[in-house]
Amino acid sequence: MRPRTKADKQARLDAILATLDRIFPNVTCALDHSSPWELLVATILSAQCTDERVNKVTPALFAKYPAIEDYAAASVEEMAKDVFSTGFYNNKAKSIIGAAKRILEVYGGRVPEDIDELLTIPGAARKTANVVLGTCFNIASGVVVDTHVSRISQRLDLTRATAPVPIERDLIKILPKERWISFSHQLIHHGRGHCKARNPNCLECPLNSLCYAKDKNA
Repeated sequence: MRPRTKADKQARLDAILATLDRIFPNVTCALDHSSPWELLVATILSAQCTDERVNKVTPALFAKYPAIEDYAAASVEEMAKDVFSTGFYNNKAKSIIGAAKRILEVYGGRVPEDIDELLTIPGAARKTANVVLGTCFNIASGVVVDTHVSRISQRLDLTRATAPVPIERDLIKILPKERWISFSHQLIHHGRGHCKARNPNCLECPLNSLCYAKDKNA
């Protein structure tokens, strides 16, 4: 039965968060990286691409371009070949090179720790900025809304919105700020494990009793 009162809704949210903490106690970003710049690059590549695919591409990419200056000096054609398998490779190559040039020219080669500044960097929309700030600087600038977060938040009836920005607004309203960063990581890992888009494992899902999805298979 769906909760009706504000207290019931809060109790249900608390139960969801407690369950996520239990199954993903020390979760972190699914994209491999060793610096804020590398995470920015990986997040740009993750658009319309799986984290798994990005993690297969970035080791060679990071080895070929060890410094941000190397990215700034690269040609779009060469970079596009390097990131080809992530899709939309020409646009991603332009964004990465443009991001490197702007960070070098405006921010002295350091990825800025401010969301408004990050949003001026080519390829860095709100999702990208939130990922970098939350993961690398522990700054809760917002809630990362990727395909997993969007889909599972809807299935759990935490939002009725369908677009990323309205979904983020809804989640910010109900989640404690100290949970903005971990919540996204937890839903992303949950989406890669139990709650897969094509075949969710509802029968064994720890959140099954708290889920209202109409297409549950258990």
